[in-house]
Amino acid sequence: DVQLVESGGGSVHSGESLRLSCALRLNPGSRYCLGWFRQPPGQDREGVASIGTHAGGSYASSVKGRFTISRDLAKKTLYLQMDSLKPEDTAMYYCAAGIDDGSWCTIAAYEYRHWGQGTQVTV
Repeated sequence: DVQLVESGGGSVHSGESLRLSCALRLNPGSRYCLGWFRQPPGQDREGVASIGTHAGGSYASSVKGRFTISRDLAKKTLYLQMDSLKPEDTAMYYCAAGIDDGSWCTIAAYEYRHWGQGTQVTV
């Protein structure tokens, strides 16, 4: 059974940094696209960053150069390093997993089947 649990959210000032973590329990033998998404107050969920089995992935233009997605397979953890945070980064952040079929892992939410419960980031 796939399970994702986020942590690391909090309240920071503009320009500061946060690192989000997502503890992963995935089906062995399957390959996954892993992603971070966010939902600002009163807005739709949007893709932030993705990473695939072979490390290829995508970033939303609004976070490119400020956010970095990475994973530690040994620790079974997905990370989102967020630097130079802005008030517009305020949102509930979710990690998600979808099957990696060998094509590029996008940040389209419909490609992700499994979701965590979210962690709040306030800037």
